[in-house]
Amino acid sequence: MAHGGGGRMTERLIEDVFLPAFGGAELGRRHDGAYLPQSRRRLAVTTDSFVVKPLLFPGGSIGGLAVHGTVNDLAMCGARPLYLTAGFILEEGLEIRLLRGIVDDMARAAKESGVEIITADTKVVERGKGDGVYINTSGIGECLIGETGPWRVEPGDAVIVSGDLGRHGIAILSVREGIEFTTRIESDAMALWPAVAALIDAGVEIHCLRDLTRGGLSSALNEIARARGVEINIDEASIPVSAAVRGACEFLGLDPLYVANEGRFCVIVPGGEAARTVEALKASGLAAEACVIGALREGRSRVVMKTRIGGRRIVDMLSGEQLPRIC
Repeated sequence: MAHGGGGRMTERLIEDVFLPAFGGAELGRRHDGAYLPQSRRRLAVTTDSFVVKPLLFPGGSIGGLAVHGTVNDLAMCGARPLYLTAGFILEEGLEIRLLRGIVDDMARAAKESGVEIITADTKVVERGKGDGVYINTSGIGECLIGETGPWRVEPGDAVIVSGDLGRHGIAILSVREGIEFTTRIESDAMALWPAVAALIDAGVEIHCLRDLTRGGLSSALNEIARARGVEINIDEASIPVSAAVRGACEFLGLDPLYVANEGRFCVIVPGGEAARTVEALKASGLAAEACVIGALREGRSRVVMKTRIGGRRIVDMLSGEQLPRIC
């Protein structure tokens, strides 16, 4: 299970099994999607699978998640989402009423995201073999800016997050484990393209975008630092985490930096663009808590955090399994 957690073991699985077999320049870039420059319009394509448990959770369901997760990967490529495909693995015994609700959530999320589901497939497996429903989606989007990715970041760049962290993972865990908190915590699942479009419209020079899903902020920043060979310094006091999520993490022994999100991203821009980037995100109405949390510098490929008490600690990739089956 830890191989699917989005941390060090996931990275090892990709490097040891998939990259040697499939190769290719695009796959080797380790981005959220791939660019298709041979088309008349520059397109981006991505694929994702969703196996979340439970199927319904505060603030969403596997249906909406299947749309948001894929359109967000396209957005991280600077691409406006256009089309989706959908594949459903259904378990014998799944209630049609529950399936209809999931599909309705999916249709609603697609409409809100401005994408059309253009082809689909369905398979049914024996009872006890599929946890109700698994969904795979692939997406195609039109690139509205040049390439974004870890290979474009430079020392001196600023790191900005679009909002508070950890809500999705804690919302999933609360339902799965039957935990009730004083404050209801809902998933942050949402489409990120409108916020990215606001940056593009503002003319911000975007070097890299990364949504903070499995492995949370920590894994995203470590992947960028290792891919580019830079040190990323972040400030714990600047990282937005709601009081409810922080309290839940303390109660459960979790670190918010490693908890998954489905509606948050980080953007890396030249240092001189940081203030304008935050202003554009807040003006979009979708990132009220956007803020600068750190910067890149020359150094070892790692992430270093200044703690609230003034110390420094290495923020490594997630090792093992923290929150299984969150997407």
